[in-house]
Parts: sequence; structure tokens; C-alpha cells
Amino acid sequence: MTTLSKEVGEDARYDPELAHHPDRRGPLMNRRPGIKDVAASAGVSIKTVSRVVNAEEAVHPETRARVLHAIQQLGYVPNTAARSLKSGTGGAIGVVIDSLADPFFAALVSAIETRALNEGLSVLVASSSLDRDREREQLLSLVAGHQVAGVIFAPVASEHPYLEPYRTTTPVVAVDRSRVGIDSVVVDDRGAAALAVQQFVDLGHERIAFFDRDERFSTIHRRMSGYLDVLRGAGIEFDPELVSSTVDGSLDYLSEAERLLGLPNPATAFFASNAKAAIGLTTALHRIHRQDTAMIAFGDFSFADVLRPGVSCIDQDPFLIGNAAIERLLALREQPSGDPREWIVPTALLQRGSGEIEGPVAAASVRPTASARFAEGDVA
Repeated sequence: MTTLSKEVGEDARYDPELAHHPDRRGPLMNRRPGIKDVAASAGVSIKTVSRVVNAEEAVHPETRARVLHAIQQLGYVPNTAARSLKSGTGGAIGVVIDSLADPFFAALVSAIETRALNEGLSVLVASSSLDRDREREQLLSLVAGHQVAGVIFAPVASEHPYLEPYRTTTPVVAVDRSRVGIDSVVVDDRGAAALAVQQFVDLGHERIAFFDRDERFSTIHRRMSGYLDVLRGAGIEFDPELVSSTVDGSLDYLSEAERLLGLPNPATAFFASNAKAAIGLTTALHRIHRQDTAMIAFGDFSFADVLRPGVSCIDQDPFLIGNAAIERLLALREQPSGDPREWIVPTALLQRGSGEIEGPVAAASVRPTASARFAEGDVA
């Protein structure tokens, strides 16, 4: 693995065999189209084509659209190394993730690298730091500068038009978060979150905290929807006081845990929306000696199974996601897809102890009444 130091409802179950589509070919059959061909077809200068390819801002939207259309029609490839993945002769793929400090993405990169090496591909890794401008810079550095043979990335921006000139022969696959027009490998965030919260309800919890609702992520919004689905189904009134929200990822885990546990009607169970939040929450609960609090994390982490109690979690297996993403790149190498799809990788609820702690409703249902205890001779 090489890390770049320069700043730069269910649609389908994952099955690579379903991913093949008829190949598309440009009109130039005798030679590879060049930048002059694109300029002539679009009726613009070579410099204008270069500006579009390099995603420079100083191009009129109508002109940009004309150039992109010409690029797609001719099958123009802005770099030569992108042919390596298509020809199966090796090369490098680029991976752009939020941060290697995030345990999920660190494991995902490891899984991608392992599979890529088995396919004869090296891996270049960069981080977006959840910044749209940095994401654009990193992606362009990979496809135009390093001329990678394919890209796997966790998208930050909602659209990526600057990638269009390269996608005719450079496969692009999104992971963790889906985007329109791009093949994506994701998990059922809403359904998996609902599974975790439903377990709390079944165990007698009604005061269930949603820990770390980061407004920047569509994945978190879907997990929040799953949380609300269960509350509505159980007839439990939603209390916004039980939601820990942030817009910049700066949640103070210790202070927030203390707030939720210190409410007049405190939280009795915690649903941690991601692995990073789960680590912060676990540390906070141990620091204030409340490790007996019910908790389920969305995403596994390295020491979750050695704690006492162990941290129950929704396992969004990065090995499966990474392998599915590589499979999709290889499929696109053979036959570029005209109909991008979202591939759903299954999750599992790992029971380790913290997610099986009973709530006050369940405890009350089995507690003997005062009259029963008196009859049994249990008097104070």
C-alpha cells in the first residue's frame, strides 16, 4: 500500500455475475482518439478540452457539456496508464477514504489491498478528510497525475462531474455511500440500525440514545431512519434529547455520555452510529464506571470483543465490502456498465454482552410485587 503524501430499500445483492453489460465502443475504430479529435468534435480549442479534462472552473457549462459529450462519444482516454486494468496487465488502483484513523476505513483499505495484490494490482491510498475540495484534488491526482487504472472511493460530494472524462476506461466504484451514476457497494444502513434498536426494545428499553448523529453523512441519516422506524413501531415517543448531534464531527464523547445518563429520565441504552463513536462512548462509560450500560455499535473495532462486557455490534464486514468493490472494478474492466447499480453487502449483529443487557421495563416485568414478597416472608 502506498499513501499519497501530497495534499491532493434494496437494489441488488452483491453478485459479480449480474454486473456484466454489453460493451460500448466509440466510433473511431482504427486508432485511439486524441485531444484534437475531441476539440474538433466539440467545436472548441484544444486548450478548452484540456481545461475540461483538468476540471478547471473557467469553462462555460454549455461548453463543458459539449466537450464531455464528445469525450464519451469518441471514447477518449486522458491518460495511457488507465489501460492497464482493462488489459489485465497490472497497474495501480486508487483508494480515497475519509481517514485511516477511522477503524472501519482502515480495515477496508487493508481488505482492498489484500485482494488487489492477489490480482496483480498495487494500491495508492489518499484521504479526503471529509472535505469536498480535497476529495476533488485527491481524485484528480489519482486519475490524471498518477494515472491509476481504477478508483474505489468513499464519496463526500454529491456529484463528481470532473471524473467523467476518465470513466470511459477508468472504472470508478463508490463504497459506504452511494451516488447517482456510480456503481456503489454499501450495506443496508436503515435495516441494520433497526435490527439493533429493535433488540433494545425487546429487552425492555424505551430510553434509547442515538449516539453521534453526524449531519454530514447520508449513511447516518439512514441509520437514524431505522432508529425512528423502530420507535414508531413500538409506540415509543421520540425524544430529541436522546439524540447526540454534530455537524463537524466534534462531539465530546465523555460530556455527551454524562449528559444522556444525567437526564431526569436518563438513557438506558446507547446505539453508537459508527465505530469511531463507539470507541469514544466505550472509553467514556468505563471512565465514569458505567460499563454496565446497554450498548450496540454500528461497526466493529479491534478491542470490542475483549472488554467486559464485550461490545455488541452491527458488523459491516470491511472484508466483504472491499472484495465486492474489487470484483466490481474487475467486471467494469471487462464490460463497462451502462447502468450503474447499488450492491448490498450483508451485515450481522454480533452478540457480545453489552447489547443483551435488559432494560427497566423487562426488569420490572419479572420483579415480584410487594404483596407477593410479603406472602413469601420477604419483609423489610
